Amino acid sequence: MATSSSPTFGGPPSPLEKANLELEKYITMKIMVVGGGGREHAIIKKIKENKSVEKIYALPGNGGIAADAECVDIGAKDIERIVDFAVANGIDYAVVAPDDPLVLGCVDALEEKGIPCFGPRANAAIIEGSKVFSKNLMKKYGIPTAAYEVFDDMEAALKYLESAPIPTVIKADGLALGKGVIIATTLDEAKQAVISMMQDKQFGSSGDHIVIEEFLSGPEVSVLAFTDGKVVKPMVSSMDHKRAGDNDTGLNTGGMGTVAPNPYYTADIAKECMETIFKPTVDAMNKESRTFKGCLYFGLMLTENGPKVIEYNCRFGDPETQVVLPLLESDLLTVMQATTNGTLAETEVKFGDGHACCVIMASAGYPQSYEKGFEMTIPEDIAPDVYVAGAKTADGKLLTNGGRVLGVTSVCDSLEEAIKASYAKVEKIHFDNKYYRHDIGKRALAAK
Repeated sequence: MATSSSPTFGGPPSPLEKANLELEKYITMKIMVVGGGGREHAIIKKIKENKSVEKIYALPGNGGIAADAECVDIGAKDIERIVDFAVANGIDYAVVAPDDPLVLGCVDALEEKGIPCFGPRANAAIIEGSKVFSKNLMKKYGIPTAAYEVFDDMEAALKYLESAPIPTVIKADGLALGKGVIIATTLDEAKQAVISMMQDKQFGSSGDHIVIEEFLSGPEVSVLAFTDGKVVKPMVSSMDHKRAGDNDTGLNTGGMGTVAPNPYYTADIAKECMETIFKPTVDAMNKESRTFKGCLYFGLMLTENGPKVIEYNCRFGDPETQVVLPLLESDLLTVMQATTNGTLAETEVKFGDGHACCVIMASAGYPQSYEKGFEMTIPEDIAPDVYVAGAKTADGKLLTNGGRVLGVTSVCDSLEEAIKASYAKVEKIHFDNKYYRHDIGKRALAAK
């Protein structure tokens, strides 16, 4: 950490103060965060707590992130320009947050220029980039997951559905903004899902291959974990709310809110997951010569037959990050660097005992069609607890610029208090056509 170096009584600096000045020069860092959503805003706010950070750039960032970092108009998938910017601006450490640039090899490209990164290389990011790969990995190494079949021919998939158990789950192989999963409750729904993915290309080339898998039931849990490819240090668990409407109705979204910790995820279950899922996954990736470093996200279902993997993500979840990082007591940048350097075993990863709730405020009509460009007001007293996802600035005003606009988080001693506090903050934020669920955390409270 940088230390104070102001000369005593305004006189010339002492030898110790001169040394401190030199130390400050040595340890101040320029950080680059690739991405521009609420997740990235949460990461940036947490990294800012490290006193050695001199400057943070967000590529591309957004109008809300601009309050905490310098936003640069370079898209998260524009790998060549990202690398050129990092080299030209002397970036000391880069955080590649979204799935697309990770799968496209952003970390590989930056590391080739000598810039250390948080995040997996492309050959490890495939664990999210291809559901076929991840399902086959789990089958090969005995990691518990739903039974499944893989198809690249639509007629074969439709024929298989005739005898498959219903409900069933249809997944596009590649990335689809978190929306490439359809739970079909009837045979007609299942067939339509296959046709929309494989024939109509609803998710583009991501639907060239699909996975049809067993429908699992039980509480869902999200567990993000730091790993350096050798050890796994899980973060506090969380509960996402994917459906657009109250009481888990409506279309799937990128996430309408989260709470942490997840009350269904007990200490015994956490131990079982470490032994049967977390460590075996990291070991499996090593055996496949795809060492994973960064944040590995485990989407779990707690079934009657034990915890099973629903999905892997190769990065921080959104909006899980917005409840997990506010509970982190250790220095985030230090932990990130430990995953890069292979020193995670010796690095403390500590979380507080509190509870967190994040409520997403969206544009009415999300995740389908919605209007944007409305001015929003965020009171200064709650701004530290707001993570902006979709916004731009124009004429000095902050305007909505996305489906999910922002997340509002509170950390309190109890979940009830955290939920109440977050909704109180939501009422203070204003923009036309705002929409949010009113029951974030309800399922978690029912479990207690």
